[in-house]
Amino acid sequence: MQWAAGAAAFPVTSRIATAQTYPSRPVHLVVGLPPGGVNDIVARLVGQWLTDQLDQPFVIENRPGASGNIAGTAVAKSLPDGYTLMLVGSQNPVNAALYQRSDFDLMRDIAPVAGLTRQPNVMVVNPATPAKTVPEFIAYAKANQGKINMASTGSGTPSHVAGELFKMMTGAPMTHVPYRGGAPALTDLIGGEVQVYFGALASGLQLIRADKLRALAVTSAARLDILPDVPVVAEFVPGYEASGLFGIGAPKGTPTEIVDRLNRTINAGLADAKLSAKFLELGGNVLAGTPAAFSKEITDEIEKWSKVVKFAGIKPE
Repeated sequence: MQWAAGAAAFPVTSRIATAQTYPSRPVHLVVGLPPGGVNDIVARLVGQWLTDQLDQPFVIENRPGASGNIAGTAVAKSLPDGYTLMLVGSQNPVNAALYQRSDFDLMRDIAPVAGLTRQPNVMVVNPATPAKTVPEFIAYAKANQGKINMASTGSGTPSHVAGELFKMMTGAPMTHVPYRGGAPALTDLIGGEVQVYFGALASGLQLIRADKLRALAVTSAARLDILPDVPVVAEFVPGYEASGLFGIGAPKGTPTEIVDRLNRTINAGLADAKLSAKFLELGGNVLAGTPAAFSKEITDEIEKWSKVVKFAGIKPE
């Protein structure tokens, strides 16, 4: 009986010990896009905080390809021991809606750990465009059918579906023009080759401040402190919202005790004035909350973008 009681208690004791000693070696945080973008910046901010707080390096590992699915597959196949984590980026819920058949399934294969931030896009036009407000742009697009080109960073990317959501909710006709990244899209927008772009705020902010682009609206639910005079799309299109969701995930089956420790440490960082200020400098807001709350955020995003993908007939590239 003593042996049986000890055996029954061992798994609980083992899990507690594992959580108390975690991490005992470097942790890899995998990012599905190249260095330098918003995903990479967000990962490095939280990675540095975790490194400082947990006394082990959190190493950022960029694995671009297939719009983040290569990274997701690699994490999903990793040991569920807390030493391989994933930056869940804005492209992942879109991919879940876009790729009906894939080796990687976000909800099936990844355990939510913590939400980090929501980063809005910004609806920008060339300053030569007559429209100075969202209602004026809608009217301008409807009066010039077939002449309004909408840039994106690629088919099915967050900038693309943000624009398609705008089309779905307003009826404004726009022709999608995909680019291989934000830099060439912004270059052609400045040059007048395309007329509108629902791009990441972080990449367009300096161009807006330099009057090289005109910001008509941000895609967040509320106005932003860094662009206080720029309205939100929802002020003219009720219910519109298209911010990028970012958080941390782990392979499904990662011990709850490790997930909870990571969640508590991340939430402490998001409550820290210096770290939260860095997220706010990107134009977003911090999330924090439980793994369950982050899971619901992901589920809601997948549901939203599934409707947009169906409406626009978007196919994987």
